[in-house]
Amino acid sequence: MSAITAAAVKELRELSGAGMMDAKKALEETGGNMEAAVDLLRAKGLATAAKKSSRTAAEGLVGVAVDGTKGTAVEVNSQTDFVAKNEQFQDFVSTVTNVALGLGANDADAVLAAPYGNGESVGEKLTNNIATIGENQVIRRVKSLSVNHGRVVSYVHNAAAPGMGGIGVLVALESEADAATLDGLGKQLAMHIAAAFPLALDESGLDADTLERERGIAREKASESGKPADIVEKMVEGAVKKFAKENALLSQLFVMDGKTAIADVVAAAGKEAGKPIVLKDYVRFQLGEGIEKEVSDFAAEVAAAVGA
Repeated sequence: MSAITAAAVKELRELSGAGMMDAKKALEETGGNMEAAVDLLRAKGLATAAKKSSRTAAEGLVGVAVDGTKGTAVEVNSQTDFVAKNEQFQDFVSTVTNVALGLGANDADAVLAAPYGNGESVGEKLTNNIATIGENQVIRRVKSLSVNHGRVVSYVHNAAAPGMGGIGVLVALESEADAATLDGLGKQLAMHIAAAFPLALDESGLDADTLERERGIAREKASESGKPADIVEKMVEGAVKKFAKENALLSQLFVMDGKTAIADVVAAAGKEAGKPIVLKDYVRFQLGEGIEKEVSDFAAEVAAAVGA
């Protein structure tokens, strides 16, 4: 096993909140596997649940665009943050987001095949951008939402330019309530989503593998209590239910007051407006979420770019 680096210990401490020695030991016990080390620390009660969003390695921008009852979010990656500040790149992200909005797209390939303008497809424009800017770029993901009646509301956190930044959120509200009411509520919900990082709209939408992973962590932790097996299982199921409640949007506590469930916030808004409001769906794109770029890979890309 290779030596555990100070950088790896620092990363694990940032992910878990654990102490330096606990982080180092966890990495040693897991052979340097960061995700396994986080799970181990959590099982030992030395860390809280880590958000995958805290491990972002890609650069680029998330773009969002809305038009009344529909909205689209697009993530376009680049190799460096320098390119994300490039006006040509920002114009591309803005145009592509609006192209995707017009298509109601949920697939990057469909966007790449769509007309960009000046006789080019989006894919051809992207190829030209790569050639002129000198860095690889990719449309990583696209997601669109729509409602029959109501509003789709957008929010950008850490905006680099209008409609694009580090985190892009869409909120779809189905309702006959007036647009001003829905826009105000949608903005508050979108800000909550950006901060709270829900994993699904409701508990039924949570990923089964994620729940099973939480169950395993809870079982390992509960088994150290020395309690009878039936009590351990009750502790495990209680922990999983708590995790589900805290990570499903509708059951999360509203960050603006810390005590009201999102479902109740929406219901209260509908009651005040005199029209029922349904939080139909949401999108939260965080730049680079789930991407892990190895330093050696990046070095190779730079070397290739400069002809080394």
